[in-house]
Amino acid sequence: MGDSIKQQLDDFMETVIARNPGEPEFHQAVYEVAGSILPFIQDKPIYQEARILERMTEPDRIIIFRVVWEDDDNRVHVNRGYRVQNNNAIGPYKGGLRFHPSVNLSILKFLAFEQTFKNSLTSLPMGGGKGGANFDPKGKSDHEVMRFCQAYMTELERHIGEDTDVPAGDIGVGAREIGYLFGQHKRLSNQFTGVLTGKGLEYGGSLVRTEATGYGAVYFLEDMLNHRKENLAGRTAVISGSGNVATYAAEMIAELGGKPVTLSDSSGFIHDPNGITGDKLAWVKELKEVRRGRISEYAEKFGVEYHAGKRPWGVPCDVALPCATQNELNADEARMLVNNGCIAVSEGANMPTEQGGIDVLLGNRILFAPSKAANAGGVAVSGLEMSQNSARLSWEEEHLDEKLRSIMRNIHKNCVEYGTEPDGYVNYLKGANVAGFIKVANAMLAFGVM
Repeated sequence: MGDSIKQQLDDFMETVIARNPGEPEFHQAVYEVAGSILPFIQDKPIYQEARILERMTEPDRIIIFRVVWEDDDNRVHVNRGYRVQNNNAIGPYKGGLRFHPSVNLSILKFLAFEQTFKNSLTSLPMGGGKGGANFDPKGKSDHEVMRFCQAYMTELERHIGEDTDVPAGDIGVGAREIGYLFGQHKRLSNQFTGVLTGKGLEYGGSLVRTEATGYGAVYFLEDMLNHRKENLAGRTAVISGSGNVATYAAEMIAELGGKPVTLSDSSGFIHDPNGITGDKLAWVKELKEVRRGRISEYAEKFGVEYHAGKRPWGVPCDVALPCATQNELNADEARMLVNNGCIAVSEGANMPTEQGGIDVLLGNRILFAPSKAANAGGVAVSGLEMSQNSARLSWEEEHLDEKLRSIMRNIHKNCVEYGTEPDGYVNYLKGANVAGFIKVANAMLAFGVM
C-alpha cells in the first residue's frame, strides 16, 4: 500500500471512528474492507464523487428496543434487542439473529456491514442486516427461551417481512429459537410467509441449510487448493468450534479425504490425532445439539487430550478453519500456523482472524479465505430457502447441494478475478472485498443520491 493510499485510509478511518466511538469490532470490519476498496476506486471517480464507501459504512437504520420476559420462577428480566438494517441496495435485508451476552451495537454493526458484502458475493438478491440480543439461552429452560423469543419478536415483527428484512439464526439462535420466533410472528401478523430462514422442514425450511456454512467453507478451501493444482486428500485440518459450522466442516473435510483433528468450545479444545470422523462426529453432534454438553466430554469418551482454556492453533496442520467466533485467531497464533506448515486458512466464523493475524497470513503468502467469501454458504442456502418459500415448493437435497457448490465456485472465481496479484498469488481478501463492493455500489449509483 502506497503512502498516498495509506494516508487516505487513515483519514477515512479517523472519520469512521469519530462517528462511531467505542465500537472496535465495527472499526475493524470497516478497516479490513476499506484497505481493499480505496485503492480500487482510486481511478474511478464515479464511486468517489457519490461517496459510496462512506454511505456503506452508515447503516440505513438501527432499531434498539427493550425485551422484558419472565423466568420459570416468575422473576422479571430486562434485555436489550437490536436489528441493524445496513444496506438494501440489492434486495431485502438478510442476516442472522445472535443471542449471546456479548451482543452489543459494535458487534452487530460489524456483522451487518460484513453481511452486505457476503450477500453480494452470493449473486442472490439480498441486502445486509444483523440483529440479536444480549440474552444467553445457555442454562435456560425451553419455556424461558420461548418466552424470551416471543417477547423479542413482539417488537421485531413490525420491522421485518419477506420483502423487507428476513432474519435467520446465528450464535445462540438455532432450530428451537427460530421455531418460537416464527410462531410468534405468525400469531401477530396472521400471515404464513418466509419471514425467517433456518426454519424446520415441517414449516417451510430448506434441506442443506444446517450443513451449508460448514460445507461451503470447505468447498471454498477445496477451490483454493484446486486453483494451485492441489487437493484436500491426506490433509490434516485443525478446526475451532463444535457447533453446526465446525461439525459439518469436519464432515466435509473427511468426505474429501482430509482428517479433522480438533474441535473446541469456549472452555478449551480437544485433539484427536486419529481423526474426528464417522461415529465420533455423530457423537459430537448429539452432544452439542441434544445434550448441550461441553467438548471436554469428548476427551473423556474417546481418551484423547483436552486443553482447557486454550485454542487449537498450535496443533500442526495443513489447513485451518476458524469456525467459532470473531477474533479467535491472533498474530502470534497465525505465526504458529505458518511455522507448523499450514498452507491455507478458510474462515467459517465471522471475522475470526484479527487484523494482525491477517497481516501474518497474507505476508507469508498463505491461502486465506475471508469469512465474507468462505462462510457465505449459509446465507446462500438461506436465499434459496427464500426462493422456495416464495414459490411454495421444496427442492431436493441433491439439487440444493449442487446449487450451493455452484455458488461457492462462482464466489471463488470472482475472488480470483479481482484478487490475483502480478506474481500470481491470489489475495482472496482483496478479491472478496472488491467483488462484493462492485455489485452493491453499482446498485446504489443506479438509485441516485438517497
